Amino acid sequence: MLLLDYQNVLIQSILTERFAPGANPVSIDQTASDFDGVTFHISTPETKTKIMVSIQIRCFQDLLRYGADKVLNREYGPYVVPPEPGFDFSIVVDLTALPESQEEREALVNKIALLKRNIMAAPFEQAYEEHYQLKAEAAKFSSEEAPQGVREGGEVKAIHYREEEAIYIKASHDRVTVIFSTVFREETDRIFGKVFIQEFVDARRRAIQNAPQVLFRNDPPLELQGVPGVRNTGTGEIGYVTFVLFPRHLTPQRMPEVISHLQTFRDYFHYHIKASKAYIHSRMRRRTADFLQVLRRARPDNEEKERKTASGRTFKVGS
Repeated sequence: MLLLDYQNVLIQSILTERFAPGANPVSIDQTASDFDGVTFHISTPETKTKIMVSIQIRCFQDLLRYGADKVLNREYGPYVVPPEPGFDFSIVVDLTALPESQEEREALVNKIALLKRNIMAAPFEQAYEEHYQLKAEAAKFSSEEAPQGVREGGEVKAIHYREEEAIYIKASHDRVTVIFSTVFREETDRIFGKVFIQEFVDARRRAIQNAPQVLFRNDPPLELQGVPGVRNTGTGEIGYVTFVLFPRHLTPQRMPEVISHLQTFRDYFHYHIKASKAYIHSRMRRRTADFLQVLRRARPDNEEKERKTASGRTFKVGS
């Protein structure tokens, strides 16, 4: 199975070429698309030595509510500029003021290529912080004496990153729950989706006990009761995939990797559904070709063109 990259490969390749020692500055004006309808624009609007990278993302306002500005300033502070018209966030890198060492330049390239990942990380990081706070509060009480706010956990964070789909994140004192709502356009997609999720469940049961718990259902989970915009069609068109992260997944050391894996789940999930369908179709076409070859071999090469009756008259076959 294919593991998708967290960074945008096109941005990474362009900046790696431009940041190379001795590279001549050139004009750039390229638009790149990423998963979930995200658009990047890499350009040199003022001078060839200043590269602007802009991003347009559907759920940017949702992300701002959950601390995206804090994360962006932390990661890109010296490079942040007012956003380019039509985009949500922009940074500018001056080629005349790049770091001296090659390692630092590569690190800067990777950081810029991870722009989408870092923006989307904001609500996850906020959920981690809420978990640490709730865990500290819960430690002061027994399970029965804990205040209702501690027992119920934090608010549900909704990130509407696609037109009909969203990510919901809820922090509690003992876990962080991440729920993906995903739309299945075809009945076969629903079947393949259930098979994939069952593989997650079976893998955890067989060999990977440290993996998060994974659940799948067609009606909204209890954590989403009362959340605006949650849909329940009753037809199975919308599925809800739930990841339950336990304390072993919520350590500061593992946080960046866990967040990156979760962000790419939806793309990974639907990519492999389509790849499985394409593989089955190719097998069907190959089997059909084999059957046609067998039929062609079964026909005689030299068929009789004429036959004679008992009286000696001839007639053509098929006439």
